[in-house]
Amino acid sequence: MKVLRWNIIVVLLCLGLISQAQNPIVQTMYTADPAPLVHKDTLFLYVGRDEAEAPKNHYLMREYRLFTTTDMVNWTDRGAVLRTSQISWSVGDASAAQVIECNGKFYWYISTMNNTPGKGGVSIGVLVADSPAGPFKDPLGKALVTNDMTTQAKHAWDDLDPTVYIDDDGQAYLFWGNGICYWAKLNPDVISLASPIQAINAKDKDVFGPGFTEAPWVYKRNDVYYMHYASGFPESLHYSTAKNIQGPWSYQGEAMPLEKGSNTNHPGVIDYKGKSYFFYHNDALPNGHSYARSVAVEEFQYLPDGKMPLLKMTDKGITKAVGVLNPYTVVQAETIAFAEGVTAYDDKDRGVVIGEIHQNDYIKVRAVDFGEKGATKFKATASSRYHGGTIEIRLNKIDGELIGNLQIPYTGEWSNYVTKSVEVKKITGVQDVYFVFKGGSPHELFRFDSWEFQH
Repeated sequence: MKVLRWNIIVVLLCLGLISQAQNPIVQTMYTADPAPLVHKDTLFLYVGRDEAEAPKNHYLMREYRLFTTTDMVNWTDRGAVLRTSQISWSVGDASAAQVIECNGKFYWYISTMNNTPGKGGVSIGVLVADSPAGPFKDPLGKALVTNDMTTQAKHAWDDLDPTVYIDDDGQAYLFWGNGICYWAKLNPDVISLASPIQAINAKDKDVFGPGFTEAPWVYKRNDVYYMHYASGFPESLHYSTAKNIQGPWSYQGEAMPLEKGSNTNHPGVIDYKGKSYFFYHNDALPNGHSYARSVAVEEFQYLPDGKMPLLKMTDKGITKAVGVLNPYTVVQAETIAFAEGVTAYDDKDRGVVIGEIHQNDYIKVRAVDFGEKGATKFKATASSRYHGGTIEIRLNKIDGELIGNLQIPYTGEWSNYVTKSVEVKKITGVQDVYFVFKGGSPHELFRFDSWEFQH
């Protein structure tokens, strides 16, 4: 079933809005709980996936996915780099999580329901990998924090939403909680606790203003520690600061008000290439709701005194790229600035591919740098079990200049991928490229694996 079909696409096209949209940043599935990490030249964004098949008024989250960018406008789906089925003690829910880098390895702190006898309730676990893209393994074979270790709250889901910050002296701190804010020191191995678990009163107005609900995100800037968190229900986002990470914390204000229809929100704040970014989630995709959420991002600037401006949710998102895309190497079809109608699939042989392609669906790729020499040829790898279709290659808008048409034939089975090429009108400089899909109905036209331009 095509769950992300835009029922109002014609209206949006008439208004010229769809070519400007950048939020939500993932349109091929529902995503939530963004956790950004910068490693070398790349921003890694870890999210939970809200599955569209969730029962009414219930979450269905079985995997964590990774998206990467080097320009903040094009996002590449790296697939489900961790599934809860890989965690022996997990009931199967992929609640909020964060990845940090420490001593050349990558540690993923997750929250999930525990199936261990006597350890029921939400627990916090930690997994480790040599690469930010995994594979991640469970070094403990059990949870790091279990519900019986946190007795200040009486409900079974108070151990949600871990965030970790490693201070300048190398000491790592773990914060988490729902209905109460917990924290503890971590040992140098960052997979064991180095201190008793401390609790911060969620209702302390001096610390949390209107109150702490969940989703802490802790970092340091200019010798000031920041803790962003969700407050109330439905949730708005707020923040507190401290001169010492162990407190006392002081409430500073609201960072993002309650907007749109999702009951929850989850902050992730990071600097990348000299700019500051605020990640969050809402229900802005078609058919979205509190259990089918979508990650978005806004660029912001701290005020001169270090405080946060009040941020609003926008459809526009990031308007200026901080890098360009090289079209003369193989680019995965799941590298997307914005798309309509299509869905991402995990293919066991080819990684992520784009499917559910129908008439007038499209993919936009931004800031594509063709250089002075320019491109005269386009090729793509795709498959079709039905009748195939056409990729229209257009510039700068969905009905922009048509520089070429690539025919995708019937290939027999979805697994039979072929590479086809076509001459295109010469294109130079930095352009936005639209791949607009055409063909018959009602069948899925083809599946799209990768593309490349040539001189």
